Amino acid sequence: MEVLLRVTQQVLGFIQTVRVTDIIDIIIIAYLVYRLLQLARHSNAGQVMKGIALLFVLLWAAGVFNLHVLGYILNAALELGFLALIVVFQPEIRHFLEQMGTRGLPTVFGRGKPHPDEMEAAINELVEAYTSMSKDKIGALTVFERNSILNDFVKSGTALDAEVSSELLKNIFWPKAPLHDGAVIIRDGRIIGAGCVLPLSSNTSISRDLGTRHRAGIGVTEHTDAVAAICSEETGSISVVSGGRLRRHLAPETLRRVLRNELLLNQQEDNQGGSSHWSGLLRLLNSVSVRTMFRPRKEESDHVE
Repeated sequence: MEVLLRVTQQVLGFIQTVRVTDIIDIIIIAYLVYRLLQLARHSNAGQVMKGIALLFVLLWAAGVFNLHVLGYILNAALELGFLALIVVFQPEIRHFLEQMGTRGLPTVFGRGKPHPDEMEAAINELVEAYTSMSKDKIGALTVFERNSILNDFVKSGTALDAEVSSELLKNIFWPKAPLHDGAVIIRDGRIIGAGCVLPLSSNTSISRDLGTRHRAGIGVTEHTDAVAAICSEETGSISVVSGGRLRRHLAPETLRRVLRNELLLNQQEDNQGGSSHWSGLLRLLNSVSVRTMFRPRKEESDHVE
C-alpha cells in the first residue's frame, strides 16, 4: 500500500510540473509523427522504414545477448545510415520540399480530400467513356491518385488541369490522338496528366495474354496505392487494378461499384480513422485539469527574485 501511495504521489508531482507549452509541444510532435507515418504507409517508404526498424531490433538484440560481431557490423552500418537514408528517400524528400515551398507546410501534412460528389462525378464519366470504348475496342489506361503522389509520372506526359468528362477521355484515347498510348492520371476528381509513362510490372506470374497497358497498370499499383482502370484494345475487356491485384472482365456497373469502393468508401474510412485518433487524444487532454496545466513548475515557484 505504501508503494502504491508513493507511486501515486510521484505521478501527481510530475503532472503538476506540466505546462500548457508542454502539452502543445507533445501535440505538435505527435501530429507530425502521425502524418509522416501516414505518408510512408501508402508508399515504398513504409517498407523501407520497416527494414530500418528491424535493424534497430537486431542491434538491441546484439547488445542484450553480447553478439559482438553482429553489433559491430550494425554499428558500422548505422554510421553511414544518414547518408543512405538520403539516397533511399531522395524522391520523397524532393517532393516534400517542393510541396512545402509551393503550398506551405500545413498543406503538405494535411492534404485535403476531394469532395465525394466530385469523385462520384469523375467515376460516372469514366464508366460512361469506358462503356463506349469497350464496344469500339479502344485501349485506355486511367490512374486514380490516392495518398501516393504521382507527380513524377505526370512529368513524363503532358500536364493538364481539366474536369473529367467522357468525351474528353474518348478524345484522349482515340487511336490517332497523340496521347492515346500513355496513361491519364486523375487527382481529386480532375485530370492532371495525359500520355504519362508508367513503370511496367516485373511480376513473372502475369499472364502472357496481357499487354503493355495491363502491365503498366499493375506496375503503378505495385509501387503506389493508386487505382488503375484499363480497357483492352484487343478484346474490349474492362479491368481494375489496385495493390497489384487485377480484376478482369468487368461489366460497366461492376466497374462503377469497384471504383466507388476503392475511391469513396476507403476515403471515408480513412477520415473516420483520423477523427477517432484525434477524439481519443482530446479525451486524454480533457482528463488533465486546467488548474494543473496552468500551475507553474515546482522548481520555478521555489525561486523568487
